[in-house]
Amino acid sequence: MRIGDLSRETGVSKRLLRYYEEQGLLRPVRLANGYREYSGSDVAAVRHIRALLAAGLPTVVIARLLHCVHDEGERMVAAACPSLIDNLRRERGRITETIARLQTSQRALDSMLATALGGAAGSREGTT
Repeated sequence: MRIGDLSRETGVSKRLLRYYEEQGLLRPVRLANGYREYSGSDVAAVRHIRALLAAGLPTVVIARLLHCVHDEGERMVAAACPSLIDNLRRERGRITETIARLQTSQRALDSMLATALGGAAGSREGTT
């Protein structure tokens, strides 16, 4: 199938499919005329890529782990690849740290907002 077919089948834009190829996530066959030729397994690969991206994994990590996942009926399952658990734990830790930093930022903004709203309320009271 051509890139347009894969795009329609997966709901992923052609531009994004080309990006996946640049990142080494997809490896279509190149025909003599330069066209990309995708197989049915690429449809599953795109679904897996989308699921791993939704889980917060960067493409560089997905490239290392993509061969470790497969479909079992309607759901994606992870196989027992040697580095899978370590990579997933490392990425989970990275996400946990990011969440903690964002929560700290949120608390700081909440404090500034409360102060600004308190100051605004106080200045409004003096004008009436």
